[in-house]
Amino acid sequence: MEPRIIAFDVGDRRIGVAVSDPFNEYAIPSDTYFRTGDLRRDVEAVLAIAKEHGAGLIVCGLPLNADGTESVQTEKTRRFVVALRKASQLPVDTEDERYSTLQARGDLHAMGVSAKRDKKKKNVDSLAAAYILERYLEENKRGETMKEETNNYEDDNLVELVDEEGNTLSFEHLLTFEYKGEWYVALTPAVAAEEEPEEADEDDEGDEVVIYHLVGGENDEQLETIEDDALLDEVFAEFCSQYEDFEDADEAAELDGDDDGEE
Repeated sequence: MEPRIIAFDVGDRRIGVAVSDPFNEYAIPSDTYFRTGDLRRDVEAVLAIAKEHGAGLIVCGLPLNADGTESVQTEKTRRFVVALRKASQLPVDTEDERYSTLQARGDLHAMGVSAKRDKKKKNVDSLAAAYILERYLEENKRGETMKEETNNYEDDNLVELVDEEGNTLSFEHLLTFEYKGEWYVALTPAVAAEEEPEEADEDDEGDEVVIYHLVGGENDEQLETIEDDALLDEVFAEFCSQYEDFEDADEAAELDGDDDGEE
C-alpha cells in the first residue's frame, strides 16, 4: 500500500479535509477544520491532520475564476500553500478546484442535506475536498497510463546487436526504408539516462546515426555494414529525406551519419 494522499479545500474560515483510500484509488470525505485566524497555528493544525491520517502527499485546491484566471482567493491559497511547504517535509501539490464547492452543494441538496446552517457547512467543505482529491487521482492515473504507454513504445523501439567480440550493443530504431530496390535500417545508440551528459558538448555535431544494409530472406534477415562511402552518403541523404516525414526537418538535418557499425 502506498502512503495516503490528503486534500484540503482551503477557505478563509474553514478547511475541508478528504483522504484517499489505502490504495489511492478514490477519495473519502473526512472532516472540516475551523480556522483560528493565525496562519502559523492553522498550518500546524493542517499538518497534524495530515500526520494523523498517515499522508505522504498533500493536495490543496486552487480556486480559479471560471475562465481559469486567478483571483484574490487564489493568492490567499497560494500563500497558505507556501507556508505549508516551508513547514512540512511532505510534498504539497495543488489542484484546480473550480466548481467543486458547487458540485458538493448540489449533491448534498440532492441527498436532502441542508448546507445553510454552520453545523452542516462542514459537509460541503469535506465533500468539496473529496472532489478535489478525486480529480487529482484521476489525472495522476491518466499520467501513469501515458507514461506506461511511452515506456512500452520506447522498449519496442530498442534493438540489441552483438558485435564480433560478443558484446551486446543497444540501439534505438529510427527508420527502415527502401532505396533503389534495397532495404536499409537506421539506428542510433541507446544511451541510459544516467550516462547522458548534463550539457551537450559545444563540439557535438548531433546524434550519431548508424545505417545498415538489410539483406537475406524473411526468416534469415541480417544487417551488413555499408563499406562504400559514396553509397553510404546517398543512403544517408535518403534517410534524412524520409525521416522528415516522422520528425522535424531541422532535427533530421542535424543527424550525423556514421559507417562504424557492427553486425
